[in-house]
Amino acid sequence: MQNGDNVHQPVWLKPKEATGKKAVAYYRHSAQDRQENSVEIQQDQVRKFAKDNGIEIIREFADKGISGLSVDGRDGFNTMFSEYIEGDKHDFEYVLVLDVSRWGRFQDTDMSAYYSGLCAKHGKQVVFTSIGFPKDDGLLHGLHLSIERYRASFYSKELSGKVWKGQEKITSQGFWGGGMPPYGMKRLLLDEKRNPVQILEHSEHKAIHNQRVTLTPGGKHEVETVRRIFNLFVNDGVAPEQIAEELNRDRVQSPGGSAWSRSSVYGILRNEIYMGTNVWNKTSQKLKSKSHHNPADEWIRVPDAFEPLVPPEIFVLAQNIIRAKEEERLRKYSDEYMLTKLKEVIGRYGMVNSRIISAQNEMASLATYRDHFSSMDMAYQKLFGEVVDGKRYEIVEMLKKGELEIADYNGILVVENLFTLHIEPAVAIPSGYETYWTFNPHLRGDIDLVMGVPLASPKEFDVLGYLFFPRFMFNRRVRIRSTMDYELSLYAHQPMELIKNLRR
Repeated sequence: MQNGDNVHQPVWLKPKEATGKKAVAYYRHSAQDRQENSVEIQQDQVRKFAKDNGIEIIREFADKGISGLSVDGRDGFNTMFSEYIEGDKHDFEYVLVLDVSRWGRFQDTDMSAYYSGLCAKHGKQVVFTSIGFPKDDGLLHGLHLSIERYRASFYSKELSGKVWKGQEKITSQGFWGGGMPPYGMKRLLLDEKRNPVQILEHSEHKAIHNQRVTLTPGGKHEVETVRRIFNLFVNDGVAPEQIAEELNRDRVQSPGGSAWSRSSVYGILRNEIYMGTNVWNKTSQKLKSKSHHNPADEWIRVPDAFEPLVPPEIFVLAQNIIRAKEEERLRKYSDEYMLTKLKEVIGRYGMVNSRIISAQNEMASLATYRDHFSSMDMAYQKLFGEVVDGKRYEIVEMLKKGELEIADYNGILVVENLFTLHIEPAVAIPSGYETYWTFNPHLRGDIDLVMGVPLASPKEFDVLGYLFFPRFMFNRRVRIRSTMDYELSLYAHQPMELIKNLRR
């Protein structure tokens, strides 16, 4: 019987004293299971149980070498459900399984019960032949099943822990912990006395338990490529993206067989294996859970475990350069640095636009300014944060002196318990021979009215007027230029006069 096979069984499986009851049988054996759990041994025991109880097995399903942690990849199990249990096309009463662990080693024990319950929903009873049919006291039988489900789950957890401990010990001794070797390296098989045996090619594995695997320099071409990358980066100061372009131009094959990229070059430069250090436990994935990156202090490092492809001092220099570049990048993209560079540009040119920004090598892109500050106009306003906050405070105090009942909730004013007001001062932004003011939309449903306050050019900061934007009109950014007198007259009001009218 092949993995996932389900075959009709010959007539001899019918018991001599048939009861008319019929069943399907399910068997599972994984690579980690002991020999006594083989499909053939399970078949013998389940068939005997069926014969002893006068049950005819009409179909058998099996999954060989498949984990029981989930139903993924279990073709026999899934076919049994889709065609025989949920399909409701076949007349039978039981699903015979040797024991709970063959049904599955689900880490969530409710999943084991779920699939049994799904069978019951379709009128099929799952019978674990090692336990037998439930007795009159169904409570004890249910308790027994719960214990067996827990034992099946715990076995996988215990085995996973043992495997992890074994891998940890092997790695701490300097041997390769498993998996594909990195670019430029090969796996070398060692015998019980740690003498070289042979290079292991792809899909080849050790055959004897006491043998170990280490890493050794691989093909000459790949080794030269790794050394070339470090030399270009450390000694010639070539950026990773430029190194990738050079390798692609020379038709050098990359680790994945596709084109070199900035990230693949960085992957070479950051891999400690190239200076001979064995590193394990960078990531974890246990019992089919999602893989996750572990903190650096949980990594297992063993220096001088392998023959290095580059001198350790060259590798350390590469890490120092990478670290300095990352610190520079973080500084370049910090809000404080971006505003400082913006201020320098405005001081030099008297204005700012996309062409000026793109010409500045030390300045972030226009898109980055938009990501950080919503827009370049808002970034400009940030340069005068103290001025804007001060003007907002002065206006609020002015309104309070007008004998208005005003409550301030984190910058949102509630006036006379009638409406909400947001005050937005804006410093004039230079743009060639004119200036303009930008007022951002506030789409919050709890703001009824926005008071835009245009301030004079960045010298006097005088209030030029008060512009009121009701919620139903203020649904997008409003930009008013110094030449748009008609716009100013359209929206301009005396604040106290307008508010008094709104109270009526």
